[in-house]
Amino acid sequence: MADNIARVFADAIAIDPTRPLLTWYDDATGERTELSGATCANWVAKTANLLVDDAALGPGDTAAVLLPPHWQTAAVLLGCWSAKLTVVDAPGAVDVLFAAADRIDAAAAWPAGERYALALDPFALPMRQVPSGFTDFVSAVRGHGDHFTPYPQAGEADAELLARAEARGAELCLAPGDRLLIDVTRHPDPIDWLLAPLAAGASLVACANLDPSRLDPRTATEKVTRTLT
Repeated sequence: MADNIARVFADAIAIDPTRPLLTWYDDATGERTELSGATCANWVAKTANLLVDDAALGPGDTAAVLLPPHWQTAAVLLGCWSAKLTVVDAPGAVDVLFAAADRIDAAAAWPAGERYALALDPFALPMRQVPSGFTDFVSAVRGHGDHFTPYPQAGEADAELLARAEARGAELCLAPGDRLLIDVTRHPDPIDWLLAPLAAGASLVACANLDPSRLDPRTATEKVTRTLT
């Protein structure tokens, strides 16, 4: 059994790296982005390499992630956990900060050594105007390697998150091979929309601003087996 989040993620894509692992919809914008396990792994590895090589961070360092549910948020969170950073919730000083373009003002409550801004563009394009004091995440991360070897030991925070994810997966009756459709606007906790499916060996259809009229056809099209709306 996997004993840390990085291994959970690796196990989730090992059977078939080409299958869709995370499909992202935003019904307010019409966006649909589908990422295979291999593509997700590349983004996660690039993020972890950015943290280790550029920011010189590692086990015990802290990160603030001021991002809404999104496929790029998944890459940031999993990259942080792969590098054994602790993602904290309470405002305060951290080693690295990731903030969405519309949450830059809130970042003032999180003094940080490194600060990355994300436009969350549907095509992962760089920001047109980078906020003062920030580095554009997409521009910075693209130059890093597609492979990263996670630290093997599970820290206390890592183990606690994994235990919560496994418990939530059991509550949702998720099983290997399931495909979970979730309304992330109503369920923004990464335990729900990211870690529980991964821990259960399920794939994910994450929907922001879910249009109820699209639920049934999307469930059929995406071969959904479980829903959380």
